[in-house]
Amino acid sequence: MATTDSLHRQLDLERLDEDLFRGCSPDEGRPRIFGGLVAAQSHIAACRTVEGRVAHSLHGYFLREGDTSVPVIYYVDPIRDGRSFATRRVVAKQHGKAIFNMSVSFQAPEEGLEHQRPMPEAPPPLSVPTNRERLTEYKKRSSHPAFDFLLSIDRPIERREVDHVDLLEPKPFTGLKRMWFRARAKLDDDPVVHQAVLAYASDYGLLESSFNQHGHGFLTDELILASLDHSIWFHEHARVDEWMLYVTESPRTAGGRGLNFGHIYSEDGRLVASAAQEGLIRIRKPR
Repeated sequence: MATTDSLHRQLDLERLDEDLFRGCSPDEGRPRIFGGLVAAQSHIAACRTVEGRVAHSLHGYFLREGDTSVPVIYYVDPIRDGRSFATRRVVAKQHGKAIFNMSVSFQAPEEGLEHQRPMPEAPPPLSVPTNRERLTEYKKRSSHPAFDFLLSIDRPIERREVDHVDLLEPKPFTGLKRMWFRARAKLDDDPVVHQAVLAYASDYGLLESSFNQHGHGFLTDELILASLDHSIWFHEHARVDEWMLYVTESPRTAGGRGLNFGHIYSEDGRLVASAAQEGLIRIRKPR
């Protein structure tokens, strides 16, 4: 079972050289490495090569499925170190081939204009069922093996979906989707760790917004689903071991792809990060 402590260990990358790192994925029986983990580890690798600046955005592309049985090697290219900004490029490799690449931009702290989109109303997080509670109820309704698997791995992020779409009987959902989340245990005070865990958590639920609009869920057999890219903008520091509201929406699906946007708020209403992801949503051809 995954825990926040184990996630901490996964983010503590082994430094092999000045700009070379090694990370591992937990052996949970997943068919491939969770994309959010590769993004989080890439972010950690980039941040460990920069001083005096804070990451404000990252943009990554998923290139190949990650193999959970072998480590991932992260190559960091220090593209630029300017007076205010720095840029790093990270390539994650397994078996000699790139599985993920990411660009991370860093900025020296400074003051400026401020505004934000208000946080939508949402019920208190503790009034919403947990993801595990929902999975337990699904197991009572169905013998589908996915529920046993999902209950066995659990996750280091506690999630409570306000606008949950039934996995067994999905109906079209076209509005904003809201989900509370937080790390299941207290994290240390390193801001880089909180950014990395936020990157990890932001991969949950974002792609769903596009296919939920068409009355599909993750268990829909007729769809082939995969994340193609992932971007995050960090607006200000926030603790990911405190409740955050993830608000997602999909403005467009076309060409076998779905575009999704997300906004992440602290419980007191501060917009702390925004995310975007395009995913493959391919209709499976009949055999």
